[in-house]
Amino acid sequence: MKAINHYVVVEKIKVAEKKVSGFIFNEETNKDDRYLKGRVISKGNLVECIKEDDTVWYDKHAGHGIDYEDKFYFVIKASDIVLVD
Repeated sequence: MKAINHYVVVEKIKVAEKKVSGFIFNEETNKDDRYLKGRVISKGNLVECIKEDDTVWYDKHAGHGIDYEDKFYFVIKASDIVLVD
């Protein structure tokens, strides 16, 4: 699988739950988090500054999901990536 143009294929990384003042925050309970963490699987030929296997944070409302070889990935535009770890 290879992304083209300005698209990036990302595999979502589960973020560990946090405990704050006795409350447990995880993906289901913390709806205020706008960004998700993921690992870059493939990047398009027009994407700069991002490499494969980089860890990135991206807008959770961006792009769409794709099921490929029994794994679920997200296809997003490079402009929806807000930070690279």
